[in-house]
Amino acid sequence: MSLRLETDRLVMRQFEQSDAKMVHGLAGSEEVARTTLSIPHPYPDGAAEKWIESTHYAAEQGESYTFAIVKKEAEELVGCMSLIVSKSHNRAELGYWFGHPFWGQGFATEAAWRIVAFGFEELGLNRIYAMAMTKNAASYQVMRKIGMQHEGTLSQHVLKWGSFEDIELYGMTRADYEKDQQANTK
Repeated sequence: MSLRLETDRLVMRQFEQSDAKMVHGLAGSEEVARTTLSIPHPYPDGAAEKWIESTHYAAEQGESYTFAIVKKEAEELVGCMSLIVSKSHNRAELGYWFGHPFWGQGFATEAAWRIVAFGFEELGLNRIYAMAMTKNAASYQVMRKIGMQHEGTLSQHVLKWGSFEDIELYGMTRADYEKDQQANTK
């Protein structure tokens, strides 16, 4: 199975240790950490290297597929997108972060389309879902743009920086995806 995907503007590939400095800088910014469920701030030294190593192991086990999102023309890391797989339920959680300088340029939506296609077409998943803090409207706008449906709000679901945050839950099934694909080919 290829862990290299492409869109018009982006390459999605496995992270390499040479990406660690950029991961540390992009993911570790306060703007990114503030709106994600699990990225710490300040980002600890050495954490990017350990995290990159763990993504390779998880992919080998089929537990998750984590992609470095890189601009084609500049080979510049702009963010990360992953599918965390639940084999027993044949579903995955879509998760992502993008560096603050790359917000609002459509990269997340473009990458999400391709990663969702990978999940349904290559991994054979039945369901993909995603979550975002209610205060992170840009994130759940991406979910809407790729055809996910709002499934609910989880009140005070996570504790982030001393405050309980509400979470918006979006999802789609294989049937939803196939219906969208058929509608787009007509």
